[in-house]
Amino acid sequence: MIKIFKSLAGQISLSNPEKGCWINVLEPTTAEINHLTNDLNVPEDIIRDILDVDERPRVEYDDDFTLIIFRIPVATDNNGVPYQTVPLGIFVSSDFTLTLCSTKNEVLNFESPTLYKEKKQQVSDVLNFLFRLSLRSAQVFLIYLKQINQQTAAIEQDLEKSIRNKELNKLLKMEKCLVYFITSLKANELVLAKLGNAKKNTISEINEDLLEDAIIENKQALEMSQIYSDIQSGMMDAFASVISNNLNVVMKQLASISIILMIPTLIASMYGMNVPNSAETSPWAFPSILGASVFMSGLGIFIFRKRNWF
Repeated sequence: MIKIFKSLAGQISLSNPEKGCWINVLEPTTAEINHLTNDLNVPEDIIRDILDVDERPRVEYDDDFTLIIFRIPVATDNNGVPYQTVPLGIFVSSDFTLTLCSTKNEVLNFESPTLYKEKKQQVSDVLNFLFRLSLRSAQVFLIYLKQINQQTAAIEQDLEKSIRNKELNKLLKMEKCLVYFITSLKANELVLAKLGNAKKNTISEINEDLLEDAIIENKQALEMSQIYSDIQSGMMDAFASVISNNLNVVMKQLASISIILMIPTLIASMYGMNVPNSAETSPWAFPSILGASVFMSGLGIFIFRKRNWF
């Protein structure tokens, strides 16, 4: 999918590219990739790098273009992992600015991708656009981190009473999300620092403030990810012990029930053997045996409860 806007403001759509336009590409097809390489002269290896889900964030300068790659968070359901990160590439040339991502995301919503809350018809400051994009990415990271924390709290409640590994596996998936976030946020921080240093002498005051905000938000997201990851690591060890303890409690209860049921079985077995005894002709033999079984079972339950075995 390709959308073309008159400027980086992302508010006036165009049917064909023109100088200074912004081209937003999402989940490109083979035909669209061919259009980008053949008609817009975007190098094929750059498109391939951006579409690679394992591509690292970086800044690349060339005589004809500048390439910036961030990693942004996306909601997904890949093998039960609710969130992961994917590359978002920004290709800047003298004729246009191209953003490319392999999947739908909340950083650049395809239907309304503008990064400017205020109405602006024309925006040509690419650096301002990059810093706003990084700031939006960090804010989405923070939103997803809060959702991960809420889901983790729900899993904790289930784990306290669980004897299965299902809930522990869910917690492991959350830990995976946090590892993805930490790795991506650290790399994005390096990209921001490199952009700031490269434009140190020419950056405007507005962009300098915007860069500072983006760095602060990115650091906050990184610190939250690390804190949640540390908490979950300790939590998984603790709840692994809880699951083992819950299983031991169940096994102890089952063993206690087996012992209690064994008492009337033992008494009935003794009087059920085909050997002479003093109770064959007594009319009180069956009630006596039944009463003795109930009494002995009750006594066993009382002793077990007294010792907290049952």
